[in-house]
Amino acid sequence: MTRTTTALDELADQFFAAQAALSPEMMTYLGRDQDQDKLADRSPAGVERWHRLNFDTLARLEDVAAVDATDRVTAAALRERLGVEIEAHAGGYDLMDISNIASGLHNIREIFDLMGTSTAADWAVLARRLEAIPQAVKGWVASQFAGIDCGVKPAIRQVEALAEQAEGWIGEKGFFLGLAERARSAELPGVVGEALDEGIATARAAYGEAIAILRDQIAPLAVVEDAVGPERYELSSRAFLGAQVDQAETYRWGLDQVAELTAQQEEICARLRPGLSVADTKRALDEDPAYQIQGSAAMQQWMQARADEAIANLHGRHFDIPEPARRIECMIAPTRDGVIYYTEPSEDFSRPGRMWWSVPENQTTFSTWRELTTVNHEGVPGHHLQLSQAIYNRAELNTWRRQGIWVSGHGEGWALYSEQLMADLGYLDDPAMRLGMLDGQALRAVRVVIDIGLHCGFAPPPEVGGETWTFDKALDYFNANVAMDPDVARFEVNRYFGWPGQAPSYKIGQRVWTEIRDELRRRDGATFDLKAFHARALNLGALGLDTLRDTLLA
Repeated sequence: MTRTTTALDELADQFFAAQAALSPEMMTYLGRDQDQDKLADRSPAGVERWHRLNFDTLARLEDVAAVDATDRVTAAALRERLGVEIEAHAGGYDLMDISNIASGLHNIREIFDLMGTSTAADWAVLARRLEAIPQAVKGWVASQFAGIDCGVKPAIRQVEALAEQAEGWIGEKGFFLGLAERARSAELPGVVGEALDEGIATARAAYGEAIAILRDQIAPLAVVEDAVGPERYELSSRAFLGAQVDQAETYRWGLDQVAELTAQQEEICARLRPGLSVADTKRALDEDPAYQIQGSAAMQQWMQARADEAIANLHGRHFDIPEPARRIECMIAPTRDGVIYYTEPSEDFSRPGRMWWSVPENQTTFSTWRELTTVNHEGVPGHHLQLSQAIYNRAELNTWRRQGIWVSGHGEGWALYSEQLMADLGYLDDPAMRLGMLDGQALRAVRVVIDIGLHCGFAPPPEVGGETWTFDKALDYFNANVAMDPDVARFEVNRYFGWPGQAPSYKIGQRVWTEIRDELRRRDGATFDLKAFHARALNLGALGLDTLRDTLLA
């Protein structure tokens, strides 16, 4: 039975429609046809329009009464999300956008991954959007200077990292020339091919100008200090979690988690490779042909098979997966950044949810013992089930609730909870695969320690030494607790330095999801139904963690 639309639903959906009107990229994510040859205004004026929309919507919310439980959750979610964005705007933090993993330059490039390329008409639209890149990049650059004027200066480490990444995108083996190669194989009509070539040249030139500005004009204004300090960190943490946490207590908890996960890995390694250390056991597994795959194409096929297998195993037993959500596509991304990510399906599921792996250029061998847990995280029961279930739930949720909210602590917390859940449900009986899950969990615990420790000024653990965190200490601590390729490890640690509050949201989010489940299990006793708990929680859509806790425990 479909719920009757309320005044609060209408307000939320009007807000969502206004957001989409300001962001053609959002239209692409939603799978809509409007404005696909345009890009959002990332200038200070564009940022201000976004803020006015938030501010006006929050003001209108006070005049709309909630009529049922769903409305009350919507109101709480709107207040929390809009409130934290308005606070960020007051500090100028929504202007500064420079890091090695998340920036306007990343977002502009990444949107092309989701654009259709099946027909000549698709390529023509893509070519026109390429022509929009110079204005979008120009607006983004202006916002960086406006942020600096507000006193929000970037760290030089992040400026240099972003410039280096963007240089790779426009290089001989980069994204844009790769796009040209794909177009040539499509045998496009001459006029479309010419427009595309012109668009690619225009885009590369715009990114080249941005790289020069980063190095020649922004770098001299940047600061050496990486830490943003406790005050700014607290706001950033709330933005990623939708919850207020005690950073000192969470830091200590992170240290305890690292120790606990290390002990669990030692126990498994003693059974897998008696006499070898954890690090040596992982190296031995990497060299074991039983856990090796050669080549990106074979890895893509393996990921797809494991994702399909998870859907078949879980549906009807541990989850009721909607029919449209039983399809996921595992993809090799057209970039080489080393990032693994998920993109949600379109509203009508005609474009399925997709797991993307941006394979580093020099990586040709893949270790399945490490990566099965990643498939569970990005696919099922992780992001794919979580996001698809919300999109499917038209009967209960307004469009904003289904597609307009993303809270990292909720989303990444669920995905990490899902990794552990697959072990708890008996799908990681191979000790090597379980070790891979624990290695992934340890990575997220290490993130809590380094991220909070650096930005809030807490003392490093004794094995690192000294009173304050440095990049070298963080890298040493990371490498002592996580098995990862050296270049990827350096990129990973730099992520914590330049995106404060995001990396801990995985493990903290998992903590909250687990606490809620365990509290309900204690409360309900023998009547507790895990499948029903998951259905109820995922049918709510994305929420801040405090709102999620209040709703599920009410």
